[in-house]
Amino acid sequence: MDSLSELKQELLNHALKFGDFTLASGQKSSYYINCKPVTLSAKGSYLVGENLLELIPEDCIAVGGLTLGADPIVSSITLVSHLKKRPIQGFLVRKEKKDHGTTSQMENPPPEGSLVTIVDDVITTGGSALKATEIALASGLKVAVVLCIVDRSQGGKEAFEKLGIPMRSLFKIQDFLPPDKKGN
Repeated sequence: MDSLSELKQELLNHALKFGDFTLASGQKSSYYINCKPVTLSAKGSYLVGENLLELIPEDCIAVGGLTLGADPIVSSITLVSHLKKRPIQGFLVRKEKKDHGTTSQMENPPPEGSLVTIVDDVITTGGSALKATEIALASGLKVAVVLCIVDRSQGGKEAFEKLGIPMRSLFKIQDFLPPDKKGN
């Protein structure tokens, strides 16, 4: 089984739930995909890092995203990038500026003008990744691409297209849903 297929199986086994859920976007759904049990496991972390690293443009020097969903993904990618001898710096974006110390909204920010990739676990409308992107751009960074593990195909990709930034995913939610659930 290849690495991407292994990751899909990990997500099916540990991330996908059916029931009545309210998403971060406020939308209601009959299914929920929580990637954290996978991104925070040894095997899943490696598989996420390995597969997302392949989608990062060669000229990107850093990868980051909004805390909390992006934190384990950033760590996975940076570790795998070291193992693959293609080191990429990680940075994290806080939801709010710190009110102490440096009052920074970014941890370990790359130099101004750097080309970076923004990551998230699941993108529905794009809210978290859009916030991270806006903060990165306001900090003088250039965003090459936004990556996620699963695209719920509910407007996120289009939101980034309006900014002129491509969004790519390892999977679409339809890759995981039985035929009777693909419509909601």
